[in-house]
Amino acid sequence: MLNNTLFSKLKKPSILLVVTSIIFYFIFAYYTTRTEYYKIVALYAALFFLFYKLVDYNKTNLKLLTYTAFILRLIFIFSTPNLSQDFYRFIWDGRMIFQGFNPYLYTPDSFINNGIFPINQAQELYDGMGELSSSHYTNYPPINQLCFTIAALFSSHSVLGSIISMRLIIIAADIGTLYFGKKLLKRLKLPSNRIFWYVLNPFIIIELTGNLHFEGVMIFFLIWAFYLLYSDKWKQAAVIFACSISVKLIPLMLLPLFFKFFKSTITLKISYRKLITFYTIIGLTILLLFLPFFSMEFVNNYSKTVGLWFGNFEFNASIYYLIRTIGYSITGYNEIAIIGKILPVISVLIILGLSLFKQNNSLPKLITSMLLAFTCYLFLSTTVHPWYIATLVIFCIFSNYKFPLVWSFVIILSYLAYSNTANSENLWIIGLEYLIVFLVFIWEVFLKKRLPVS
Repeated sequence: MLNNTLFSKLKKPSILLVVTSIIFYFIFAYYTTRTEYYKIVALYAALFFLFYKLVDYNKTNLKLLTYTAFILRLIFIFSTPNLSQDFYRFIWDGRMIFQGFNPYLYTPDSFINNGIFPINQAQELYDGMGELSSSHYTNYPPINQLCFTIAALFSSHSVLGSIISMRLIIIAADIGTLYFGKKLLKRLKLPSNRIFWYVLNPFIIIELTGNLHFEGVMIFFLIWAFYLLYSDKWKQAAVIFACSISVKLIPLMLLPLFFKFFKSTITLKISYRKLITFYTIIGLTILLLFLPFFSMEFVNNYSKTVGLWFGNFEFNASIYYLIRTIGYSITGYNEIAIIGKILPVISVLIILGLSLFKQNNSLPKLITSMLLAFTCYLFLSTTVHPWYIATLVIFCIFSNYKFPLVWSFVIILSYLAYSNTANSENLWIIGLEYLIVFLVFIWEVFLKKRLPVS
């Protein structure tokens, strides 16, 4: 029950903000489809305004913000994700494992096209996931697969039941992020209420809880690992960091940034030994988690599937679209096969530069470098689905940069692609999105001359 302290701090504007948010989230969850673009943008803008006023108005009433964050997530419990169809593949993979199949060795097409239905509701899941997903091998790491399997364990005959199971896992992860995030902010002597710019952000609630994207679970392990690192429990942190990678591969690219983090703590010789041990623990943990699925066929399938994201798919890109346009004007056709190989190399060079030349000798500086590194990676990517920037939002909580919060607002513009049957993008709208993001990014990082927190 809400205690007297919470009631005593409640004021009419706060009650109005919470109630209005509940109504708008309910409409978004149960009475909105992804083809209703203008309705989505209007609801999202309203929810973002309510979110900003709620957090700003209740900076000291953290209990109210905590209860509100939980209630707003519960609204989505019985809803079917309306902005993404990825959850159908999640359910498929989980039920495959539950039936004893290795999901990395088979595509859904290989069964359905041969009239084989290996799991319950196979045809419904196959139709729901779409051609792109059904024709490729799964690329979800083992802990992500564990979440899918838990959903199959609790509900192997109902799509909605599986959705509810996965949604509860994501909500639990968000609660864990809130817990460790608040504790870490306090340890770093930063305002605890900063965590609510992540936890109450409509982008986070809709994309993670609403649309069942497991970046929330990855982020939970990341923040837990950061907390352990700050507590000098670096071996435990290495295991948890590996778990984060085993949900989504994103943190893997951030590993070089630890180079100077350990160097500053103890003597040079021992620090390198510590760094190598840290990397070794991460590597061994990842290998152990992948071990139940391991085979040479798995290695071949998984590497090909991951590689497709760099050389075949394109969505909501920025710099890539500019280079693609130049390529069209010169050669007359799409040069993604070439550009998709060059841009990741540039991303790697940027990450190495941040690792070698930035003084990442404190946790806030390390997280800030991770923020900048992953931002550059997304700027150079051929595919930037909205939920990818959830990692930037949590990173910015521990820095002085706020451009990820701006991006989490304007990212809704990318959904215009789903308002037409061809799912084609309006490049003017994409250009508007990135114009705003780049202007704020350049102002904060280069023009404002404001150093990251230390």
